[in-house]
Amino acid sequence: MRSHLLTEQRLPESMNLDGLSVSDAVDMMHEQDLRAVQAVGAVKPQIAAAVQLVADRLLRGGRLFYVGAGTSGRLGVLDASECPPTFRCDPEMVQGIIAGGPDAMFRSKEGAEDSPEGGAADLDARKVGPLDVVMGIASGGTTPYVHGALRRAIQLGAGTIFFSCVQPVPGEPGVDIVIRPLTGPEVVTGSTRLKAGTATKLVLNMISTLSMVRLGKVYENLMVDLRASNTKLRDRAARIICMLTSCSRDEAFTSLDAADGHVKLAVLMRKTNLLADAARARLAASAGSLRTALGEPRP
Repeated sequence: MRSHLLTEQRLPESMNLDGLSVSDAVDMMHEQDLRAVQAVGAVKPQIAAAVQLVADRLLRGGRLFYVGAGTSGRLGVLDASECPPTFRCDPEMVQGIIAGGPDAMFRSKEGAEDSPEGGAADLDARKVGPLDVVMGIASGGTTPYVHGALRRAIQLGAGTIFFSCVQPVPGEPGVDIVIRPLTGPEVVTGSTRLKAGTATKLVLNMISTLSMVRLGKVYENLMVDLRASNTKLRDRAARIICMLTSCSRDEAFTSLDAADGHVKLAVLMRKTNLLADAARARLAASAGSLRTALGEPRP
């Protein structure tokens, strides 16, 4: 019976939801969202451990896979899809896997979540191995598809993380790290797209962002590894170059073009007067870290 799970219980504050004024309903939902943030704050050590695990594997050439069904799967796909344009990483580095395949992003395929074999097969199709990390996302805790994927990941020697917003349930996979923000009952009973979904997004933000920081894809707090693939990003790239090198906007665009649109390379070229090939070689020797390439100590 799922009724004992925290996310399936009724929230006392929303028992009269359909009778509240719009203003009161907004106030109540906002208060509940704050509880989701607090729940994430209670599991910061586990999130930090996950960042360390993911960054270590990515630095060694591994990949991160988010695996989920329904809202959990969609949030994993969303986070993964934002990594390449933000951090100029290979699309293979961070991948989202959703039960039911890509079509499930837009049209619910709820039955797909009931197959542990499906979760295992989807990992096999991507040739998951010991350098990889698989993060199973199941806000309600019991999703067979996610459990099956995690058990297969353990067999394959991958690093494993389980994300859940409920108390431990029987049969949970024995993973390396469990992240369990207890967000409690939802405003609409059982609708884990609400507080549980908010907590999921917050945690994925931290794991992907801070892992990329550890990979040297952020300098100070700037996205120096972004891919200037459209007008907005090209403008942002030029502004970053201006901020870090005190050059003019026109000079920034010239450097960006010379660096094939790579902000980090353009900054290094301007700061060291190196030509593109020599700057690329220095970045490669510095494991992609602009700070290291510039000979600056980590704060």
